[in-house]
Amino acid sequence: QVQLVESGGGLVQAGGSLRLSCAASGGTFSSYAMGWFRQAPGKEREFVAAINWSGRSTDYADSVKGRFTISRDNAKNTGYLQMNSLKPEDTAVYYCAARRVRTVVPTRTKNDYNYWGQGTQVTVSS
Repeated sequence: QVQLVESGGGLVQAGGSLRLSCAASGGTFSSYAMGWFRQAPGKEREFVAAINWSGRSTDYADSVKGRFTISRDNAKNTGYLQMNSLKPEDTAVYYCAARRVRTVVPTRTKNDYNYWGQGTQVTVSS
């Protein structure tokens, strides 16, 4: 069973950048697909980005495509979400999630993920 811990959140001005990290422990990280989701106050948790076990296949929500980049380093048991050109509407708690599967295409369905981190707050000021 894998445990996930996010870090890297904070307060940033619109147009700025942040890089979130998701450190995994307790499992073979390369056996897991990984996703990032976010939840703003009063809204449902929504898909942001996903990456398959090898890192060769990625998927993005339309709202972040071209601004965010998901990646992973299996040797370091860590996943990343590089967020550029941040907007106030990106403000949310960001969660990483893992699913033990080695498929080519990562899923964007949150109910497919078995393991979740505790979340990290990202606040973008205008």
